Amino acid sequence: MLILGVHSGYHDACAALYDDYRLLAAVAQERMTRRKIDGGRVPTEAIDECLAIAGVARKDVGALVLGRAAFPARFYSHLPLNRELEAKVRRLFGKEKHKSMERECVRYRRSDSEAMFRAGDFLAALGMKPGIPVRFFNHHEAHALPTLFHTDWDKALLYTGDGGGDNVQYSHRVFADGRIKELFGGDEELRRPMRIDSVGLAYGYATQALGFRINRHEGKTTGLAAWGAPIFYEAIAKHFRVDGAGQIWSDFPDNPMMRQFLFDLFKGAKREDVAASIQRFLEEFVIAAVARLLEQSGARKLGLAGGIFANVRLNQRLAEELPVDEVFIYPAMSDQGLAAGGVLKFLLERDGLATWLKHRHPLETLYYGRDFGDGIDRVLAGAPGIAPVPGAPVDTAAKLIAGGGIVALYAKGMEYGPRALGARSILATPADAAINDTLNKRLERSEFMPFAPVVAEEDADTVFKLGRAKAYAARFMTITAHVQPGWRERIPAVVHVDGTARPQTIRRAWNPLYYDILKAFERRTGLPILINTSFNVHEEPIINRPEECLRALADGRIDYVVTERGVYAGPATRRVVTAGRLESLR
Repeated sequence: MLILGVHSGYHDACAALYDDYRLLAAVAQERMTRRKIDGGRVPTEAIDECLAIAGVARKDVGALVLGRAAFPARFYSHLPLNRELEAKVRRLFGKEKHKSMERECVRYRRSDSEAMFRAGDFLAALGMKPGIPVRFFNHHEAHALPTLFHTDWDKALLYTGDGGGDNVQYSHRVFADGRIKELFGGDEELRRPMRIDSVGLAYGYATQALGFRINRHEGKTTGLAAWGAPIFYEAIAKHFRVDGAGQIWSDFPDNPMMRQFLFDLFKGAKREDVAASIQRFLEEFVIAAVARLLEQSGARKLGLAGGIFANVRLNQRLAEELPVDEVFIYPAMSDQGLAAGGVLKFLLERDGLATWLKHRHPLETLYYGRDFGDGIDRVLAGAPGIAPVPGAPVDTAAKLIAGGGIVALYAKGMEYGPRALGARSILATPADAAINDTLNKRLERSEFMPFAPVVAEEDADTVFKLGRAKAYAARFMTITAHVQPGWRERIPAVVHVDGTARPQTIRRAWNPLYYDILKAFERRTGLPILINTSFNVHEEPIINRPEECLRALADGRIDYVVTERGVYAGPATRRVVTAGRLESLR
């Protein structure tokens, strides 16, 4: 059965398509529309891309699962007469509103979303088969389930946290003795008043106070935190507490009051100290909450998902300071992962936990976008001002990187989730600290943000202090680790001011081109590390289509592009290909 998951959230809308337990495609709406964190409507572009990747049509879908997010008002069946009439009038004049299913549930203290939704009309509007199952999934359960499905754990704590979803900001579940026990964060919370307790939202407000954008620039706050002192930590912490059940509470009456408090507290402060204070607050309270739940459950495996776990420094402390054997952060930890998690919930309900557990498997790669194959070569080879570089792609790319070139890697399907992991990556030498300034200027990124390294799995512990607890998470660049003694000076471009880095570990079987370039670079330089940063300009999503790659090369954002078939030079290199070699025009 083909099962389509859709999340039409107000940010990070997405779609995912499964053939029963096999994920065929997963695409964030932003990658299709080129609008960062796009959402607030049904992500039809992402839906159609998933179907196209699988070579199927809308009518082939056998089940549809939905997040409690934004839908046109005409699809709600529960509205009282006055609201129903208002919706019809607005639609008549072309001004129909989208309404949040979550907010509608909270407003009427209901959790039976299927009974509140005109599923038949919605299927007809999408051009899908009438009568197929349409189900709504719980926001935090959809975050949590992939952390279990992609492990082999027999006992684990599944912890989620974000700015809010289905009227809560956290969920706690324990998997043990062949069953999943929900401790907090289920559908019953839709019928209760919302608690004001989100450390993730506090982090977002601090990000706003720094002049950055909430739900978009929290990574900047994390990067900046290492440069400051947490002088405001105590003032923030006194408004929050962790109870004996591992639940976080605050004394703020509402979220606007929390926001105003933080803005007032941070007024006139050094931005580095603001970032350090909110970072320490996030770390201390999440660690305290998770520690109590681990103690009570007896679990030593920890699954994490939700927006706050995009914070790689928090993830490192959880792995290193708590009594856990392994931590796995779902790589699409933000709302981009909800569509896939929602399908896993559907399969769990359809088949039962015993069958669901038998289909579990680890994640190896995240190349679930469209693979354009040699389409990238056709676009680049025929473009004016773009020159093919002689030589085999692997050795040529390694030589150019070793010489200081900025080389974009374009291969396989676009990555699923917020990280570039070797399909849409920019590669550079880690040996030259000055490369950071060059990259930041050309990609229009903040000067204090560190770049991440990629390393072969067999070399990872030589360079980084990973160990068993962090190894799985490091496949997807979701955790930081301290750099081993003697390496910090050799790879300064990927080491942050606090002595940590955010590595990605790879195996050749997962991406031969990526791995072989890394190894060829090591043969030339003695360094088993490359810079891997996402192939995008600041404020734009990671690139998807070949035409977007061409624009970046033509605009001088990068020097070269390497594909499975060749290497291409852009105008920014100021070089031409003559007599079988590159000669400088200088």
